[in-house]
Amino acid sequence: MTYITEKIRQRRSQMLIHSCIYYHLNDSIVTDNKWQEWANELRDLQELFSESIGFYDREFKDWDGSTGYHLPIRHPEIMGMANRVLNYHYRLSAKNLTY
Repeated sequence: MTYITEKIRQRRSQMLIHSCIYYHLNDSIVTDNKWQEWANELRDLQELFSESIGFYDREFKDWDGSTGYHLPIRHPEIMGMANRVLNYHYRLSAKNLTY
């Protein structure tokens, strides 16, 4: 896997997880600016590298980075990851730690 495909996979994961946290779990652990920064980077990377990476390719086809609402955020795998990230965040917050 190349650096670009790894970065696309990472950003897609972040878009899925944080969109689930925001739209489905009604919470947020990243700022709107940070989410948009990640979204813009993903959009730009996908424009440069249009090949399939085998990770939510169809769901991110023609994605412009403006919203994560239409993504498969209710998929059990995504919901599980989002809940784990949110729980981890709250455990760190309770200990007064940051990541």
